[in-house]
Amino acid sequence: MSKDYQYLFGPVPSRRLGYSLGVDLIPFKTCTMDCTFCQLGETPCAVSERGDYVPMQDVLAELTQWRDRGGQADHITLAGSGEPTLHRHFGDVFRWVKEHTDIRSVLLTNGTLLHSSEVRAEAVLADKVKVTLSAWDEVSFQQIHRPAQGVTFDLLVKGEQAFRHEYLGELSVEVFIVDGVNSQFSNVRKIAEVLKTLNPDRIDVNTAVRPPAVSGIGPSPEEHLQAIAEIFGPNASVTASFRKPGGISLDFSEEALLGLLKRHPSSCKQLADEFNVPADRIFKTLKQFVTAGLLCEEQRAGTVYYCCRDDV
Repeated sequence: MSKDYQYLFGPVPSRRLGYSLGVDLIPFKTCTMDCTFCQLGETPCAVSERGDYVPMQDVLAELTQWRDRGGQADHITLAGSGEPTLHRHFGDVFRWVKEHTDIRSVLLTNGTLLHSSEVRAEAVLADKVKVTLSAWDEVSFQQIHRPAQGVTFDLLVKGEQAFRHEYLGELSVEVFIVDGVNSQFSNVRKIAEVLKTLNPDRIDVNTAVRPPAVSGIGPSPEEHLQAIAEIFGPNASVTASFRKPGGISLDFSEEALLGLLKRHPSSCKQLADEFNVPADRIFKTLKQFVTAGLLCEEQRAGTVYYCCRDDV
C-alpha cells in the first residue's frame, strides 16, 4: 500500500468543494480548542502558541509530487488533524497553489487566531475561507469549545470581524449545533445577531453526525436544523451529511480512504454515500483494513465507525 504522502490526503468528495485535496500541517489533535463535538476525539492539551509544526519544505515537495503525477482536484484545502493557522507559515501553501496550479485554495479554520494581524495576512491569500461561530457569549463558548487558556469569545469575534473587513474572497461561517446546548431557538437568535456583524457570504449549519469527543453529544434533527437555517437567513443551509445528493462515483484509492479515516472516523454507509459507491464494496475494503491492523472498529449508538489505529 502506498505511503507516499504524509501531509496530503484525498482528494475526498465534499458537498461544497467538489473533490478536495486535503493538506494537513498540524500533528493529530493539536488545536486551540477542545470542542465537545469534535469527531477526532478530545484534545489532550489545547494550545494557542504558533510554531513550525511540520517541515513546510516537505509539504510543498509532496504537493509538487502530487501535481507532477497528474493529480487533479477542484480545491486544495488546509484542514485535517488540528487548527492549520497554528503553523507559522501556513500561507506558503496558498502561495504555492497560486503559483503552480489553476486550482482554488481553501482555509478551514476555527477562527481563534484571526485576532493576530500576522495570521490574517496569511489567511487572506486563500480563495475561500470558512470560520466557526457556534456560541453567543463567553459562557456558551467555554461550554461548547473548551478553548486553550487566553482564547476567548471576544477575541474570536473581534478577529473574525477584522478578517471580514480585510478579506475579498468568499467567507463562510460554520455554525455547529449541539443538541440541547445551542439548539434552542432563543440561543440561535443570539448567534444570528453575532453573525450579522461578520456579513458572511454563506452560513453552513452542521451537527454531530460522526462520533463526538464527548459521549452524550448528539445530532440535532434535520428538520430542526432546517428551521435554524431559516433564522439565519437566505444564505444559510444545512450541510450535515444526513444524506448525500446523487453524483458520479469517485474511484477511491486505498491511500485516499485511509487518509480520510485518519481525520474523519466514518461508518460504512457514510463512506458509501460520500464516495457514491455500493456499500458492500466499501465494507469489503474496510474489513480488509481491519484484518490487516490498519483500522479499528468503534461502536457508537448502535453504529460501527471505522478509525485509523493510533500506531499506523
